[in-house]
Amino acid sequence: MLLAGAALAAIVLVRERSLEEAAAAPARHIPLLVNHPEARYLETAQLDLRRWHRVYRYASRYRISPDLAGAIHDAAVGEGIEPELAFRVVRVESEFNERATSPVGAVGLTQLMPETARHYMPNVTRKQLYNRDLNLRVGFRYLRGLIKEYKSVRLALLVYNRGPVAVQAALNNGQDPANGYERVVLGDYRGRGLLD
Repeated sequence: MLLAGAALAAIVLVRERSLEEAAAAPARHIPLLVNHPEARYLETAQLDLRRWHRVYRYASRYRISPDLAGAIHDAAVGEGIEPELAFRVVRVESEFNERATSPVGAVGLTQLMPETARHYMPNVTRKQLYNRDLNLRVGFRYLRGLIKEYKSVRLALLVYNRGPVAVQAALNNGQDPANGYERVVLGDYRGRGLLD
């Protein structure tokens, strides 16, 4: 751990020195520094540091392991979901329990129904849905599709929780399909749900 900290400090020092040198250099030399392999390496290291800062912040906030926080964060980003929304969904759906199973048969961290998951992975089994990374990817892919389709994080969450038939029936009857689930998940969240 000490070695990693020393390496990180060295990267930050080199990064700062390179930026100072670039600022002091004539304009014609700046593109050479930006295109230098070490500059790209430092840029990658900086992105990694930002990612780990976010992961540890989520791990601390939700009192989960950094490993699980990293998996949720990376799956959310990979599927185009804002990580903040992803963590809120997983907290409400499974309380971060990878082996969670609902009375109606939803499984894993994102509480997927196997039938729903098969729309995204045709041959997936119930047992496979307990795989943390697979469950997160498929659950977030499903949520992303709902947000895009309904153009509303609130409605997407209601469909995620209640199913499209129940939500559409309420809307067709002029009723609000809300059941409180969306309020519990969203709380003070004001994001768009999607990264792009």
